[in-house]
Amino acid sequence: MIRPARSDDAAKILEFWNPLIRDTLVTFNPQEKTVTELQASIRDKAVLGHGFLVWDEGGAILGFASYTQFRGGEGYRRAMEHTIILAPGAHGRGIGRRLMAALEDHARSRGHHIMVAGVSGGNPAGRAFHAAIGYLEAGIMREAGFKFGSYHDLILMQKILN
Repeated sequence: MIRPARSDDAAKILEFWNPLIRDTLVTFNPQEKTVTELQASIRDKAVLGHGFLVWDEGGAILGFASYTQFRGGEGYRRAMEHTIILAPGAHGRGIGRRLMAALEDHARSRGHHIMVAGVSGGNPAGRAFHAAIGYLEAGIMREAGFKFGSYHDLILMQKILN
């Protein structure tokens, strides 16, 4: 079931998100998140009217998708950037597709025009996933991220929502 994230989901989300932060190039962020930080992010997105959705399967959180404004300033207020992360056992079940469809519907209902994905060059599965759900490559920022002692490309992908 897809539902809005709650504060008490934070610890369950971090069980699968922090290993990706720590051990992979899915994100360039090298710092694991804390429960308090994630609870604040869930709360802040709710205040802003931005989506933070989870896939809840009998109390087990198997994934989340969220968005916030792509860049600061009034000129970007209809351009959103998302994050989607699934638990290891959730891949290949359509959960990511359904989370993204719900997240895009959420953004559309609030008048947002574009959704952006910033995909690590070290995450070919993420790039393929976004292409499969209609995201087009908008550009490559060469060596934009630094992790594990070297620079990595950032692929920007986009989908027009309306």
